[in-house]
Amino acid sequence: MEKGTRVRSTSPPDGGWGWMIVAGCFLVTICTRAVTRCISIFFVEFQTYFTQDYAQTAWIHSIVDCVTMLCAPLGSVVSNHLSCQVGIMLGGLLASTGLILGSFATSLKHLYLTLGVLTGLGFALCYSPAIAMVGKYFSRRKALAYGIAMSGSGIGTFILAPVVQLLIEQFSWRGALLILGGFVLNLCVCGALMRPITLKEDQTTPEFSRTQKQDFKRVSPCSTLTKKWVHTCLCCSLQQEYSFLLMSDFVVLAISVLFMAYGCSPLFVYLVPYALSVGVSHQQAAFLMSILGVIDIIGNITFGWLTDRRCLKNYRYVCYLFAVGLDGLCYLCLPMLQSLPLLVPFSCTFGYFDGAYVTLIPVVTAEIVGTTSLSSALGVVYFLHAVPYLVSPPIAGRLVDMTGSYTAAFLLCGFSMILSSVLLGFARLVKKMRKTQLWFLAKESDPKLQLWTNGSVAYSVARELDHKDEQSVALTVPRYSPTRPVA
Repeated sequence: MEKGTRVRSTSPPDGGWGWMIVAGCFLVTICTRAVTRCISIFFVEFQTYFTQDYAQTAWIHSIVDCVTMLCAPLGSVVSNHLSCQVGIMLGGLLASTGLILGSFATSLKHLYLTLGVLTGLGFALCYSPAIAMVGKYFSRRKALAYGIAMSGSGIGTFILAPVVQLLIEQFSWRGALLILGGFVLNLCVCGALMRPITLKEDQTTPEFSRTQKQDFKRVSPCSTLTKKWVHTCLCCSLQQEYSFLLMSDFVVLAISVLFMAYGCSPLFVYLVPYALSVGVSHQQAAFLMSILGVIDIIGNITFGWLTDRRCLKNYRYVCYLFAVGLDGLCYLCLPMLQSLPLLVPFSCTFGYFDGAYVTLIPVVTAEIVGTTSLSSALGVVYFLHAVPYLVSPPIAGRLVDMTGSYTAAFLLCGFSMILSSVLLGFARLVKKMRKTQLWFLAKESDPKLQLWTNGSVAYSVARELDHKDEQSVALTVPRYSPTRPVA
């Protein structure tokens, strides 16, 4: 299937079949992230049916989120070495099987394994490869394309939240899970849309060449030489594929993602229970999730469109920090909001900026690592979501059980997201200061630079900073020559 449909292009087409890729990714985010969010609507049902406390019941949502992110690199490996189409179709089958088996659960442990592990594994095989495909088809309008694709999470939440509540009322939680299992099978259709594409920069990536493959067939598979050759090739391929892990910018982004992921997850678990605890009805609580979803859509698309504008294109990183920090501030205000008229504006504000930073995660990652390594980098980024997604809802539930209030849980999440934003901002500020300092060092080493520099020297010095130390960069700055044109 891959060999017959692979498209070759020297650069991202920024349109054409790319919009079908966006549509496929849009449906993938509905079937993965929106369905995961709607699991919180089952929270009270599971808690009542199995007579368990907040912390035990919260593990269901935590496990499905954790496995989805923990196995994201596996999704990237399957996509890179087989095809994106195969990975998403296989993921759709696994996720549907987990939901269907979950409808027959007789204990929370059964739900941990089926709805948590199996469904989460299926989502992992679908999510990061679909997002990476959008980055391969778009360059100039990348943020807008991602905004549309990622808005599936919000639209899906807006539609599915009241529908799931209605299904629970009509068919019980078992019937609702069974129907969701059938719905998630649409991931197989989404996978069929993911036509592979080969870009110019992909052709420069070291792979097994045709000559190497022919040589491999001529060598005996049992020989020691063959085993060493295969081991060397695999090591070189993996080293090239994950070389971005040594980049300082990526390391800082990875650390900040841990704090951001810890803060963002508990709201989607506890918004409905919190609303019920302050006197909001079941339908109104589900309506809050719908509002969160639809405003999430607006955040996805408008932030993607705005950051594609020329005036903001160079400030996507800052926009990402802004969105994450404001979501943290919303968390800090939540304990004071104890009625539906106050919770509605909260859902609007939090949903908008949640959609904004979710859209910019792959964009910021692509700016740091490039398009060639985007699939692997996104796999690592989403992998880093795993542990915070696993522990944050149970920790929040334990705080609720201990204090009898949601205040401590929400404050901890808010400060975590603010810390994530501050950390990235501080790292960017330090990097700019180092670049400025390096430029002054370069000018001091050769004062004649002032006679002819037109800004290009500063740009080259700044780029060299990412790869060399200050002394070596100063040596690479071109010396003044009378034959050079004066700017």
